[in-house]
Amino acid sequence: MEPGLDWILTRLSQHDRVMYLILYVVTCIVISIGLPLMIVTIYALLYLVRKGQVAPIYVINLLISDIIQLCCMIVLVSNHGTPMAEAVYSCGLMTSVCFMVCISLERYLVIVHPLWYRFKRTIKISVAVCAVVWAFPAVCFLIVFPRVPDKVPLIVLSIFHIIPFPLFIFFLVRSLRTLSSSVSVHSDEKRQIVGTLVVVLLIYTLLFLPTIIMFLLLMADFYSVMFHFMSDMLLSLSPLADLLLYIFIRKQTMGNCLASVCCCKKESNDPTTSAVTVDDI
Repeated sequence: MEPGLDWILTRLSQHDRVMYLILYVVTCIVISIGLPLMIVTIYALLYLVRKGQVAPIYVINLLISDIIQLCCMIVLVSNHGTPMAEAVYSCGLMTSVCFMVCISLERYLVIVHPLWYRFKRTIKISVAVCAVVWAFPAVCFLIVFPRVPDKVPLIVLSIFHIIPFPLFIFFLVRSLRTLSSSVSVHSDEKRQIVGTLVVVLLIYTLLFLPTIIMFLLLMADFYSVMFHFMSDMLLSLSPLADLLLYIFIRKQTMGNCLASVCCCKKESNDPTTSAVTVDDI
């Protein structure tokens, strides 16, 4: 019989007990809110894919990876967690990071390399990219990690989570420079693209960066219970953050707010037809 919540709390100190209860409550809230909203959002995005749009494919796969994480979180908070559930959760987390990179890269290509993007963006290529993204974490956890020393997976995960951070910054800075000199893209389209890149960077910085720091501390043989709980709690919020990104980024008011935060230049409405078509995400 697996130990219950009361048994776990009795094994912790008073301070750790409070942290565990907070993490438990936050996880339950994320699961109860996130699952139904993700199902509805995926259904809405499938309609855009049927219309021939490519970008929603990455969004749908990101939300599917979030659903996998939420299902594993249900198993873990029910105190019936197994090493398999933890491995599947980690696979879903790695997959989410990869699809965040795909979404930012796709927005970057729309602006910086519009002609290449116009002729290369096909549903077949997007599906092939998604297949590679799904296969990579599975190969790591099922084949590679079980056959290497204990510290190697920690090193690989640390490097894997660090690499996207400079990429997100590069995509945002390069897109801003290109948009500042572009006269063929409407201001609303600029807000949508820059807003997506900014929100992805903010999500990764606020929710994933503490976990990266935790990995680095573990590599240095330093462990803090409080920091571990905090990083886990922030990471559990990432599925909800993904929903906020892809639901509210479509609203014009949210785009205006994000544009002001990014210090985008105020422009008058240009009646000329835009040369770059932005997917309605």
